[in-house]
Amino acid sequence: MKKFLIVGLGNIGAEYINTRHNIGFKVVDFIAREAGVDFQTVKLGAMAEVKIKGRTLLLLKPNTYMNLSGKAVQHWMEKEKIEKENILVVTDDLNLPFGTIRIKPKGSDGGHNGLKSIQALLGATDYPRFRFGISDEFKKGQQADYVLGNWSDEETEALKERLSVSAEAVKSFALGGLGNTMTAFNGK
Repeated sequence: MKKFLIVGLGNIGAEYINTRHNIGFKVVDFIAREAGVDFQTVKLGAMAEVKIKGRTLLLLKPNTYMNLSGKAVQHWMEKEKIEKENILVVTDDLNLPFGTIRIKPKGSDGGHNGLKSIQALLGATDYPRFRFGISDEFKKGQQADYVLGNWSDEETEALKERLSVSAEAVKSFALGGLGNTMTAFNGK
C-alpha cells in the first residue's frame, strides 16, 4: 500500500486553534473527521491514518511549534520510509487571496518559518507543498498579529466550503498525482 505523509502546519495550544497560521491543522483535522478517525499522540506530534483506494494517508500535526516543524517531518519521513515526492505540506500563505489554493512541487520558503525549518532539515526545496491563501489584509507592521489572529466571522463561514475543497485536493494528490492535482485545484 502506497503511503503519503500529509503535514498540516500549525502551532499547538488552545490560543492558536482558530488562527490563520493554523490552517494546516484545520485541513488535516477536516480530513480525519470526514474519515471518522482520531489523532493519536506520537513522537513529535499527533497523527491519524486514513486509507483510501489502496493508499494510506498519514496525517501529521507536528507539536514542535511552527518554527521547528522540520524535526517532525524528517522523523516521520524516515520512520515510515516516505519519499519527498509523497509528502504534502499544508500551510498558510499571505500572498494568496483568502481560500485560494496553490499546490507546487517545490519552491522557496516565502518567509514562512515552518517551511524554512522543513527545508533546512531536509536539505531541499523540492517537496510538494499546498499553500492556502489567508490574504494580506493587515496594516504595515501588523503581519504577526494578523497571521496569529483569529479568522473573521466571514472567513469562518467561508472556511467550511474551502476546507472541503482542500480535502478533495489532498485526496487527489494521493490518488491522481501532483500534476493532475495542480491542474484541477490551483487557483480554485
